[in-house]
Amino acid sequence: MIDLNDYFYFVHVVEKRGFSAAAKALDMPKSRLSRHIRQLEERLDARLIQRTSRQFTVTDIGDEFYRYARNLVDEMEAAEAAVERKRNQISGQVRISCSVGMAHFILRELISQFLLENPNVSVQQQVTNASVDLIGEGMDLALRGHTAALPDSSLIQKPLARVQWHLFAGPAYIETHGAPAQPEDLCRHRGLKVGWQPATGQWSLDNGDGLTAAVPFSPQLCSDDMNTLKQAASDGLGIVALPAYCCRDEIKSGQLMRILPGWIANTADISLLMPSRKGLAPAVRALSDFLVRELPVAVRE
Repeated sequence: MIDLNDYFYFVHVVEKRGFSAAAKALDMPKSRLSRHIRQLEERLDARLIQRTSRQFTVTDIGDEFYRYARNLVDEMEAAEAAVERKRNQISGQVRISCSVGMAHFILRELISQFLLENPNVSVQQQVTNASVDLIGEGMDLALRGHTAALPDSSLIQKPLARVQWHLFAGPAYIETHGAPAQPEDLCRHRGLKVGWQPATGQWSLDNGDGLTAAVPFSPQLCSDDMNTLKQAASDGLGIVALPAYCCRDEIKSGQLMRILPGWIANTADISLLMPSRKGLAPAVRALSDFLVRELPVAVRE
């Protein structure tokens, strides 16, 4: 007798590259998951996965079976999604990973908005500046800010927005130290730096017309937390380069001033990553579509 759960579990084990990661993603005991795969292999009378304490390998026949099983799971999920759309009740769980800065300045309001629109969905948000193995950690989605192209991988990468970084300082600092009139003047000013390593920094500026300038500085404060740096700049401790959208409210209230407004301190991209485009659970697809639609608006200057 065919048990479609066996197909579903097998697909997850293959895509998560192991039983431990799949069990974590499915929130079920590893022993139960292993039992389902074993009974599937017994029914098919074929070894689909070679597993030892140190190695996990999908056999040739397992790889071929996976392609058919993946299509079957896709159809099952599409059928359920069609019913849920008719009922307008998307449900399920989404695991998303993001940096501390994105959690503070982008997702804080967007996650709430998404959950208000989708009350039957639950979100597990991992907030870390460390590099995360999406598949190993059982993540459905991840937001990444990056200044260079992301490395090629099996992950699906969807560009969402391009953002500019500007230089900011508090009025008290400008009143005491004066405002730099050109990039070279920055060498005489105190700096604050995103990231705690290395302990030295460099402002790399671009005026948009082909002129660039690089000014090294020794930061008075280095931090992975943009909120801490923004507060330090507001308190008059120095000049900081931050994404423009992070400082909109402080610019409006007068707590911060833009320094060298004719120059851009950096340009970064924000991308959405996911293990696969196919077979997304309805809740995962709903959050993905929501971020594609709303995030570019949230970071607009």
